Amino acid sequence: MKRAVVAVVGVVAGCLLLGGCGPEIRPLAAVRLDTEGAPRAVLRPCGDDLIRGLSLVGAPAGTDSGRNRSGWKVPGKRHGTRAEFPLFSPPSAWRARASGQQRLVPDYTYRLGFGKAEFNYEYTGTVTFRAADLATLKPGQVWADDRAMSLGEFERLAEDSC
Repeated sequence: MKRAVVAVVGVVAGCLLLGGCGPEIRPLAAVRLDTEGAPRAVLRPCGDDLIRGLSLVGAPAGTDSGRNRSGWKVPGKRHGTRAEFPLFSPPSAWRARASGQQRLVPDYTYRLGFGKAEFNYEYTGTVTFRAADLATLKPGQVWADDRAMSLGEFERLAEDSC
């Protein structure tokens, strides 16, 4: 009887632990403004991990439909690499598919991110922002982890997250 109780408790505990699990959200993506004020994406995946879902999606707050979207999506999987590029112009070799307006829209909320392409989808590197957030940045700062910080601080934060 004691073994049966221990077994049931073990199964229940395992289900509770595994049932609520999702990918860990890590601060591996940021956005900054270049010297001319144009937005740039900054990506720092962990090492050479295979990643998927690399995308930028912007939409008006509270919108669930696919209409009025702005951004792009990179199909398939690719090996992660440190990258920085104009926010609406990912490297051409990535074959990104653009959708909607390819500029910052003031009332839109944007999400730039990617996920580790493993069977357990271990982590997601993401940043969420609005045009107003980027307008608060001082030279040398990036928007990451829901706040402004120096590029060096972001680099350390991303490295520590891996």
